[in-house]
Amino acid sequence: MTIDLRTDYLGLHLRSPLVASASPLTGETPTARRLEDAGVGALVLPSLFEEEILNEEIELNRSLEAGAEQFAEALDYFPEVREFADAGQRYLRRLEAIRHQASVPVIASLNATSTGGWVGYARRIAEAGADALELNVYRLATDPGRGADAMESADLALIAAVRAAVTIPLAVKLSPYYTAMADFAARVVAQGADGLVLFNRFYQPDLDLEALEVVNRVELSRPWELRLPLRWIAVLRPQLGRGVGLAATSGIHSGTDALKALMVGADVAMMTSVLLREGPEHVRTVEAELRSWMADHEYESVSQLRGSASQAAVADPGAYDRANYMRTLHSWSTPSLLNPTAAS
Repeated sequence: MTIDLRTDYLGLHLRSPLVASASPLTGETPTARRLEDAGVGALVLPSLFEEEILNEEIELNRSLEAGAEQFAEALDYFPEVREFADAGQRYLRRLEAIRHQASVPVIASLNATSTGGWVGYARRIAEAGADALELNVYRLATDPGRGADAMESADLALIAAVRAAVTIPLAVKLSPYYTAMADFAARVVAQGADGLVLFNRFYQPDLDLEALEVVNRVELSRPWELRLPLRWIAVLRPQLGRGVGLAATSGIHSGTDALKALMVGADVAMMTSVLLREGPEHVRTVEAELRSWMADHEYESVSQLRGSASQAAVADPGAYDRANYMRTLHSWSTPSLLNPTAAS
């Protein structure tokens, strides 16, 4: 049986639903080439961070002005800086290099907290040849004086400003912590987003008990983390319709994981952690597992498979919401604890 893995995402035609999401692998031309050779349908570049640009500007100014308030000759310490490639410029150069060599779509990523310069960088990214832009909305609501309405309004204003600045397809990568996810997702689409990436993983801080310091550690995802995006993609697919691209991310490590994402309604399954662990060539293993299952179950294409287990398609729609809560709890049986005689 011939298996057709082609899919559409953000209006882009992809050869495969397996997408390499933002990581060090997608940001360097040699590993980006290996990912493409292994069969990915698209590449998402690492994010350009607002803090990275601002910190470089602050440190450069501090270095150039050091001592100027005490010694007039300090102004002559350094020659005039005619050109300085900041984080934004380096990002654009990397984007151009990868876009030049790639035959699959290249999606740039912005990690934003404010509008301002991000509108300008969005334009420059589009001009540099990105096929689409992923806006990574990543921030915690830690200000007790700022409620959910204010936070969500600011995010929507940011999305609208970026949408107005570019004509290339725009995806928004969300966290799962909005107060009313289904409503907010619809409002994001109303602001012009062509698709949603579900979900952003907040990296949680740890403590070093000897140094008494907060330690930031990157923890790679595990397959069980896929359950959250599965639920929400299953719910949102029938609500948002086929015209909105949906990408599943977090916890996709195998062909089985990718199949689950597609069946609940995702257009693409994005992978990062497993590729960092196993290397770019692991894409071939995932694709082989995907093809094998589809052949065994007589699915000829991704379009035939997609959405077959969304909330609108399954026999028990309540399995995706609270109606299944008690049933799930009661599914756990511990006879040796509840009935000690059972273990003897």
